[in-house]
Amino acid sequence: MSDPGATATSSPAPPPPTGPRPKMTSSGRSAVPISSSNSDSTDIPEFEPFGLPGPRGFPPLTDYLDILDVDMMRLPEEKNKQQHHTNLYNSDYLVVRRGQEFEVKITFNRPYKPASDKFAVEFVIGSSPQFSKGTYIPVFPHNERPSPWEGSITNTADNTVTMGVTAAATCTVGKYHMYVAVVTPFGIRRTRKDESRNLYILFNPWASADAVFLDDEKERDECVMNEMGIIYHGAYDDVAERNWNYGQFNFGVLDACLYIMDRSDMPITNRGDPIRVTRKASAMLNSRDDEGVLVGNWSGDYTYGVAPTSWTGSTDILLTYASGKMPVCYAQCWVYAAVFNTFLRCLGIPSRVVTNFYSAHDTDGNLKMDIILDENGRIDRSRTKDSIWNYHCWNECYMSRPDLPAGFGGWQVVDATPQETSDGMYRCGPASVQAIKHGQICFPFDAAFLFAEVNSDVVFYSRNKDGTMEPVRVNRTHIGRMVVTKSPGDMTRREITDQYKFPEGSTEERTVLEKAEQYGCKRNKSELPAADVDLILPTLEVSVGDDFEMSLEFVNRSDERRTVDIYISGSVVFYTGVTSSEFLFRNPTVTIGPNKSVKESVTVESKAYMKHLVEQANINFIATGKVQETGKIITAMKVTTLHNPKLTVTVSEGGRVSEEMTATVEFTNPFSFSLEGVYIRMEGPGIMLPKSKYYSLILGRTSLSWAEYFTPQRAGNSRVIASLDCPALRQVLGQASITVKP
Repeated sequence: MSDPGATATSSPAPPPPTGPRPKMTSSGRSAVPISSSNSDSTDIPEFEPFGLPGPRGFPPLTDYLDILDVDMMRLPEEKNKQQHHTNLYNSDYLVVRRGQEFEVKITFNRPYKPASDKFAVEFVIGSSPQFSKGTYIPVFPHNERPSPWEGSITNTADNTVTMGVTAAATCTVGKYHMYVAVVTPFGIRRTRKDESRNLYILFNPWASADAVFLDDEKERDECVMNEMGIIYHGAYDDVAERNWNYGQFNFGVLDACLYIMDRSDMPITNRGDPIRVTRKASAMLNSRDDEGVLVGNWSGDYTYGVAPTSWTGSTDILLTYASGKMPVCYAQCWVYAAVFNTFLRCLGIPSRVVTNFYSAHDTDGNLKMDIILDENGRIDRSRTKDSIWNYHCWNECYMSRPDLPAGFGGWQVVDATPQETSDGMYRCGPASVQAIKHGQICFPFDAAFLFAEVNSDVVFYSRNKDGTMEPVRVNRTHIGRMVVTKSPGDMTRREITDQYKFPEGSTEERTVLEKAEQYGCKRNKSELPAADVDLILPTLEVSVGDDFEMSLEFVNRSDERRTVDIYISGSVVFYTGVTSSEFLFRNPTVTIGPNKSVKESVTVESKAYMKHLVEQANINFIATGKVQETGKIITAMKVTTLHNPKLTVTVSEGGRVSEEMTATVEFTNPFSFSLEGVYIRMEGPGIMLPKSKYYSLILGRTSLSWAEYFTPQRAGNSRVIASLDCPALRQVLGQASITVKP
């Protein structure tokens, strides 16, 4: 019973917390903090006594073996980096690969006596190194004690011992510190911690015991060692190329890649598993839910950052993220894929950027992209929600998949572009390419989503006045029209569609689709009789600012006359298939004689589309109509990518390592109007770090020239890549090849 003299009061609820969300800690549930930062380290004592000292302390240790010097053999021309294929890394430290021997030279105060002297080389990583966790690894010269890493003495000369060390092919990938420890009767004494004895251990696609082993030298050289990339975009029948400098060996890039894993709070002990590393990185490359590397922006407004079309390489992005510790603005799919590719190659995981032309963005788990037509056959844009990306870029990385049945290792799809959540975060993969091809969409991770991106059907529905809809046409070949990547060893395109799907209409394809349905993928099975009139839209090559003629061809395959009420729509679209604005609409009626063809021409004037044009200059033509005599619906779709003007890039003659050269970028504004807020970028793998220049105004019909000095750092073939970008004109590209002599 309550006190009648008491007064009931209600206090206001405390205000919700502001600021960043507090992070969960391991305090109270773990004896020691879970080590999740490679940049954190701990000091191991220089002397570790075996017991308590006597009343006078420990006697002098001058009579026992002592370490005078340690040579990590870390120079690019020395044996370690040459044999481990790490000589291109611009790093002052030793960079080696796991599962393969490297050597260090230890100089003692006297000749080493194997019978009586005992020493070990110790490797530590993270803030709380433990032997049981694989983060503290002692390596002994004669394997007298068990160690996950192998050690042996490969050479002895005077007071110097050369020690060979082989890191386990499953060890943690990251930055270690090395100590040398000597056993005395009173305790263990070690070298003092010294930055020069830091070393990086990477994945090893050359070692058969490593999960990323790739037994194809040409593919391995391309997918691990090549910094020069080509990313394909445009339309499947008008493919364009974008050169990209992955820059995985540039100074600071390796540390930036390790910082990405630190930022994700990924436990150090998980960083030897390429499945976990790639899945975590696919989330961390975008900023949607974890303050990752890149902010996505498809709006066309890039006031507060760099336009995605302006970037020419990954180096600036990764170094900016590592130094500023804030997401970098802005990215679209090819930028995510290119920077992810740098991350993977830098850590030693074979990888490549892949482009899928006509990629389905399927948001509801079915295999249909729905296009709604009204009763007359005209597209109903207010009710058509699904989008078909003109192209979409993702990554493939090479690894074994012990978590899947045999045969599903090899190339795996990972995608950092934030489209849908996977296990609560914006990430995708790794998903086995073999699983996608064979319809095993139950296999982790995200195989069903990727299967839909290459296998969906485009279904046209006719919406009746009462709101009901019936399918009137199904296009089963439009989605996943072509999948391409760069050829290994040269600068050409390689089609890999057959690695993702069986030929359209084949028995194998039907079997795969049936299997996918068993795992919950729904698709439209309507077998609709085909119309006896075909509609063909031409492939056009048009430059930005040009007037052009589009000729539609109607083919009557029947023995009777046909009359078609046709709706022709021309829209400026983003490359994601999202309509920006419709600038053209025609609705002619076309009559075609029996077994004849008729062409209907439409004139498109530049003044109609130029003021609506968005980046990448895509125009989507959709023609839909109804045959009067049969009531059948006919449709055709065609994306035309308008060609931008080019940059002219020239390089001075006689390129040699360490000799100054000049690169010149030239551009002529082909339009009558001025270009404002123009950025030009330029860089080249192994020859030029990223440079940029700003022009506030380029008048119509005028030209500019920008020259930069650079000094090549290494011999071989390379390219100078340049881009020009401004709000009125995106994606103006140019490149020049260069051969640098030693």
